[in-house]
Amino acid sequence: MATDAAAPPASAGCSAMKAEFARHTEYLNALNDKRERLVKASRDVTMNSKKVIFQVHRISRNNKEEVLSKAENDLAAVVNQHIGKLVKELQGTDFWKLRRAYTFGVQEYIEAATFCRFCKTGTLLSLDEINDSLLALSDKSVEPLQINVLDYILGVADLSGELMRLAIGRISDGEVEYAKDICSFVRDIYRELTLLVPLMDDNNEMKKKMEVMLQSVVKIENACFGVHVRGSEYIPMLGSSAEPDYAFFGGADYD
Repeated sequence: MATDAAAPPASAGCSAMKAEFARHTEYLNALNDKRERLVKASRDVTMNSKKVIFQVHRISRNNKEEVLSKAENDLAAVVNQHIGKLVKELQGTDFWKLRRAYTFGVQEYIEAATFCRFCKTGTLLSLDEINDSLLALSDKSVEPLQINVLDYILGVADLSGELMRLAIGRISDGEVEYAKDICSFVRDIYRELTLLVPLMDDNNEMKKKMEVMLQSVVKIENACFGVHVRGSEYIPMLGSSAEPDYAFFGGADYD
């Protein structure tokens, strides 16, 4: 039977299919290589952000400016040396496609950055401020990396644990009012997030963090309450090198 056009040879169709598979193979290999680089960069961000947090925990009433100055310098180094690697890898790409490779590093960085800001000003560092600080690292010709709202909220949720440790430390040094300010701050964050989390589509991870945050709030409240109720027994001796006063035991001081 005569046909209008001759059928294409089978070898041509096979070659086209091989070429298509080769393109997909190249794309997937490149994506996997990028994912591995992001995982490594994320580990570096996590490790160095933790060092910043440890530095901030050295703060006391006598060395606040010195400790925070060093912490801010270390945080700037994290941004330039390690966050910069994430920016270069992710700018102009689909951030959500590779989010699981770098999210934990970003969350740790947000925790460190917000921790520094609170200890310096008593306020919360906003997502817009963080993203604005990353613009200088991006190539202006492509879409810049912008930290998404979910990673920001997860990082802020982790902040409560560090603030709980800070509050306990400040109480032990006699800075009870500062601990009360921390308590109020963490309580406000928890209250606002309880309104937000039920509206989130994927909130399994956030629910776990909310449970930990509630534990931190309760620990700070119990510590502040204990000091308020029984503080007259031991607060005068905290941070003092003077001889203790045993009068509150009901007995006279010894000569």
